[in-house]
Amino acid sequence: MLYGAYAASLFAVLGVLALLAVLITPSIALRRRIVRATARSFLRLVGMPLTVSGLESMPSGQCVVVANHASYLDGLVFSAALPPRFSFVIKSEMARVPLAAALLRRIGSQFVERFNRSKGAADARRVLRSASDGTSLVFFPEGTFSPQPGLLKFHAGAFITAARARCPVVPAVIRGTRAALPPGKLLPRPGPIALEVLPPVTPSTRQAAGAALELRERARAAILQLLREPDLAAA
Repeated sequence: MLYGAYAASLFAVLGVLALLAVLITPSIALRRRIVRATARSFLRLVGMPLTVSGLESMPSGQCVVVANHASYLDGLVFSAALPPRFSFVIKSEMARVPLAAALLRRIGSQFVERFNRSKGAADARRVLRSASDGTSLVFFPEGTFSPQPGLLKFHAGAFITAARARCPVVPAVIRGTRAALPPGKLLPRPGPIALEVLPPVTPSTRQAAGAALELRERARAAILQLLREPDLAAA
């Protein structure tokens, strides 16, 4: 309990300081660097050492990163690990969390509606326009996480975006965040976290529909193989 209170208090303090910094910083690249440094500091100070491998396989140009989703810490891990050229695609519920939403908007995050089909379609078009402008994006294609370990079904949005923007998909696997902050828990626990970036995936066809399906299947298979958790989509 003492550790959890310390970690939660530190997160709040660093989060407010980061928000104040990004609100007065004009450059989005510099805002992302501030958030990256803050995320790294938090993980280090709360005893969650982050190990990142495979970044050398990340394309230097535009790409779409997709990863498994197990905890609210996953976005923080990507903020700490990735170069500051990525925008995050996040469920719209986060837009209703005032301070977090303000910070996320200032670093170029995109909010996507999951339950209203009309609004969701409009959000998807906005994300696609962003990708068409050359923006690199991060998706958690499961859309949510489950208390049960395993990989859920992947939604198609990330892969349709990559296929239409004609950019590669980069699968990635996060380990340790479920143990550090399990779903349904408010207070975290210390422990190591690892992020492994896998080689990029490109489709064998240029037709958008077929390319999106192929990208989803190949990226999910790569993540599932390395994750070594149950395939919840097959359950």
